Amino acid sequence: MILLWGDPTERPMASVLLELRRLGAPVVVLSDEEMERADLGLGRGGVLDGELRLGGPPVELARITAAYLRPAESIVGTPAAARVVEGLLTWANTSPARVVNRPSSSAANNSKPYQSALIRDAGFRTPETLLSTDPAAIREFWRRHGEVIYKSISGIRSIVSRLGPEQEAYLEDVTHCPTMFQRYVEGCDHRVHVVGEEIHACRVESPADDYRYPKAAEQRPRLEDVRLDPELSSRLLAMVRAMDLLVAGVDLRLAPDGSWYCFEVNPSPAFSYFSQATGQPIARSIARLLAA
Repeated sequence: MILLWGDPTERPMASVLLELRRLGAPVVVLSDEEMERADLGLGRGGVLDGELRLGGPPVELARITAAYLRPAESIVGTPAAARVVEGLLTWANTSPARVVNRPSSSAANNSKPYQSALIRDAGFRTPETLLSTDPAAIREFWRRHGEVIYKSISGIRSIVSRLGPEQEAYLEDVTHCPTMFQRYVEGCDHRVHVVGEEIHACRVESPADDYRYPKAAEQRPRLEDVRLDPELSSRLLAMVRAMDLLVAGVDLRLAPDGSWYCFEVNPSPAFSYFSQATGQPIARSIARLLAA
């Protein structure tokens, strides 16, 4: 039995569910809406042999062999639902099932500075970085590097933007919010989805500072399926494995001098955009990983 936890209409979840059904794999779906009505009964071994009740026959957690987790980040509405969420997260961290991905392994993405340290440990370059609430220190960092971008230090999505004259007046606001500043790195973006031992890589060409949010038609990204050098592929697989992730979306940039910079390792990538643009069968790879 394979558990899918999240919105079944969201494109990544829906595409994985479709591929699992094509494989004929037994699937139980726990939507965020059903979470408000779900109940979790504990067994003698606690949550590991407990039962998840969704209105039909109870689902024995010990029979779940794999799980794909994309629950909503919103706070659950009732204490009963909160207990179910807490129990399922505990199960996901401790179960022998194949979990994509365990909450404890995904937690590194909640701190960009910590994750950057893991990335460097894996042998990838990261840009010179300043974490600060000091406008004077930020201005000095900006003066020293010339071109600088800024973004959130947490796992919450933020738009990567380049510092410019229009941001000068707002630098004092960082005294209330620690912010990450990095030297801008020239080069071509690459998005790599690692699924088990499989790699789906695409080159992303766009003049935008953040290709996810183009500000004009000429900044719209052009995506192309590419094959990576075997040595780079091995490094990526080793890094994701060291982070105890089964699936990850890795953001890379190839600098003009041939150096590979790694900006982020996303443990819950919304891969549908890349899959649709390149034809890469990422959902099929995830489904096969879960059903293996």
